Amino acid sequence: MNTEMKILVAEDDFIARKVLCKFLQKHGSVDITENGKEALDMFRSGLQNGPTYDLVCLDIMMPKLNGHETLEAMREAEDLVAPENDPCKIIMTTALDDSENILKSFDNQCNGYITKPYSFTKLQSEFKKIFPA
Repeated sequence: MNTEMKILVAEDDFIARKVLCKFLQKHGSVDITENGKEALDMFRSGLQNGPTYDLVCLDIMMPKLNGHETLEAMREAEDLVAPENDPCKIIMTTALDDSENILKSFDNQCNGYITKPYSFTKLQSEFKKIFPA
């Protein structure tokens, strides 16, 4: 497994952010933001100036831009800036477990969906689905 991953966690809840970071820090360097707009800015900066993110964990209910808006804008930015690159892996990390939010997330090209509360088992299982090697 690549221990040099560049990871972005966009999560406004302190406890959820801590759990995600504790799990993810063993896989690479983790940048943190508490709102969708800042997450999008950081993601775009990585696309334009490098290095790009390998993984984004994106909460749906965030201030400034919600997770759906942020995900859609991230995919658009990838298409504009680096269409030849493999897209970043994006996992939606949220308390919302209804079919409408799940379907909307996958329609907007997320790679995974994890509902709160998180457990290391749940995080590890989703991580292995997205990064099988």
